[in-house]
Amino acid sequence: MASSFIISQASAGSVTATALNNAIQSERLSSASPAGFGFSKFAGLKLRSHGKVACSSRSSSHRRLRSSAPKVVRAAAVETLEATSTGLVEKSINAIRFLAIDAVEKANSGHPGLPMGCAPMGHILYDEVMKYNPKNPYWFNRDRFVLSAGHGCMLQYALLHLAGFDSVKEEDLRGFRQWGSKTPGHPENFETPGVEVTTGPLGQGIANAVGLALAEKHLAARYNKPDSTIVDHYTYCILGDGCQMEGISNEACSLAGHWGLGKLIAFYDDNHISIDGDTEIAFTEDVVTRFEGLGWHTIWVKNGNTGYDEIRAAIEEAKSVKDRPTLIKVTTTIGFGSPNKANSYSVHGSALGAKEVDATRQNLGWPHPPFHIPEEVKSHWSRHVARGAAFEAEWSSKFAEHEKKYPEEAAEFKALISGKLPEGWDKALPVYTTESPADATRNLSQQCLNALARVLPGLLGGSADLASSNMTLLKMFGDFQKDTPAERNVRFGVREHSMGAICNGIAHHASGLIPYCATFFVFTDYMRAAIRISALSEAGVIYVMTHDSIGLGEDGPTHQPIEHLASFRAMPNVLMLRPGDGKGPAGAYKVAVLNRKRPSILALSRQKLPHLAGSSIEGVEKGGYIISDNSSGNKPDVILMGSGSELEIAEKAASTLRNEGKAVRVVSFVCWELFEEQTPEYKESVLPAAVTARVSVEAGSTFGWERYVGSKGKAVGIDRFGASAPIGILYKEFGLTADNVVATAKQILA
Repeated sequence: MASSFIISQASAGSVTATALNNAIQSERLSSASPAGFGFSKFAGLKLRSHGKVACSSRSSSHRRLRSSAPKVVRAAAVETLEATSTGLVEKSINAIRFLAIDAVEKANSGHPGLPMGCAPMGHILYDEVMKYNPKNPYWFNRDRFVLSAGHGCMLQYALLHLAGFDSVKEEDLRGFRQWGSKTPGHPENFETPGVEVTTGPLGQGIANAVGLALAEKHLAARYNKPDSTIVDHYTYCILGDGCQMEGISNEACSLAGHWGLGKLIAFYDDNHISIDGDTEIAFTEDVVTRFEGLGWHTIWVKNGNTGYDEIRAAIEEAKSVKDRPTLIKVTTTIGFGSPNKANSYSVHGSALGAKEVDATRQNLGWPHPPFHIPEEVKSHWSRHVARGAAFEAEWSSKFAEHEKKYPEEAAEFKALISGKLPEGWDKALPVYTTESPADATRNLSQQCLNALARVLPGLLGGSADLASSNMTLLKMFGDFQKDTPAERNVRFGVREHSMGAICNGIAHHASGLIPYCATFFVFTDYMRAAIRISALSEAGVIYVMTHDSIGLGEDGPTHQPIEHLASFRAMPNVLMLRPGDGKGPAGAYKVAVLNRKRPSILALSRQKLPHLAGSSIEGVEKGGYIISDNSSGNKPDVILMGSGSELEIAEKAASTLRNEGKAVRVVSFVCWELFEEQTPEYKESVLPAAVTARVSVEAGSTFGWERYVGSKGKAVGIDRFGASAPIGILYKEFGLTADNVVATAKQILA
């Protein structure tokens, strides 16, 4: 049976952009379309609206059809959202597209396809929906936006520029992807005010958005009152097919559904194109049905190209759903408007080329030179400066009234969002002496966490289904859940990767919250990408990693970290801390809490360790320090260095050598990064260059220790995988004993 909808290329004139888009969308989505009725029927059509629009051909068989479709939003007037005249909207949308096209073209590098396809939803979000203040990007109660598909960052830069953010001037757009630019190749929060989080590795952004939404829900539950609302903002996110394919997105979105994050609204850019081509080759699942199973509300906007009212109505519906996050599937055409590259992988990750740029300008009726914004578009967007100031002033007025009614809670909230730590907070840390009973540093860590939770109102976190083993439960609080969001124990389940990324989002909410998360040290392998983004984006997440060596014993090499200490020491802007007794964890937590712009990893033992006489919190803050020394004049015969559980071994070896008449210095190396930040004079006082007899001992890879033991020293460690056996046997078999350290020292001294 022939299709009832036919457009003849021979017909005179042209059809409107909206009419043709509706026709194309109808063909794409109709399950009754006969085989062979493809987009080729529309090839070569000239479209005319306020400008000329072109859509590439595409076979309807490439559209995945589902039996259980989400709710489809019909075009409708939305009273609560500001609607601008269609002509001005299309000019504004095309301005966004061409800022992206021109920047990518000038750089000869970048991803123009996503901005061209997502410009309508970006315009509606930034121009009509979101509350923000361009002149104060860090206003607390702003709506947050995350571009999880970070490769399309020119979309966000164009929007920030149009909205009046000082961080993205025209010269910044012209400097896209260049050295020193405020418009790097993927969004970076530390480079560009107005960018909330650093995205690029696909899936990280949607997990960050979950963290941002969690922070909003938690603070709202703690500080809002029935008659006074001071925490009230949304988190919006755009993610693509690549984000959906990454496992982290499913982990994070599963938690978002479980937690009922009703103020999280995610736009799925359903363009079915990835770098390798059509996603049919590797990604054919029903994404919407999956999200429904995860507990999300779902909406489908069939025409994301010109269905502006459909997008508006979808957002309005999403905001009306309070008990669940919403996924809005927006079917778009990647590279919309490009006559020869739209709807293809070639527009995904490379410049269009001069000829195609000219053709696209002609097609979309855009006669302007590169980076030009028409005056009516400039004038329209300029109102956001005054509106943003008004939004912030209105909120400040509300908070002033709130402060009068609830002075104590308001004072705590005000201090929290300022980022300032309470006076004397570190005095709450536990005090240990040599008389204190030996204990595992994971247990001492829990004592520190619970002590800090009483004085740090922003501390919250949890474990990847290992709270009773990581010892991370805050005993005075309940669980953060859908109906108890004011509580401070976060149950992440077995989702290490998203756990780290969600904590990054919490940290970047910039409201004074201090997130921590925990698992076994070896399972940082599951979350390394999130930890790297913590470091890159300056997120002060505290990573509590227990079972830090072969000391966990019988579980064997699958659970015994070997190379992990070395790998994190190699990662920039990370503090890798491995404390050796009670004062070690206390000092490590002091360091971690103070460092709000770099993550800290605490590697903690399962086995009990004694409290050593020379350890101190102040020493931990220096990274490496002397805990015992019987030498004089800074001239020991030999220096023994250790971290964590092996510090005790170094001390025992030193005692043996001293009994044999040697002058021995023992150095606790808790954190290499902190030690490297000390003055040359301090480092010389700990490791004098003239003393070349040095031995390190650590239950991990020896890689990197050559920096401190030098060419004449030796590192005692493990450069192979571990084994399954009781801890005592493992330490003996791997040579992690005082006797072996003594023998090694004597060999060097001989």
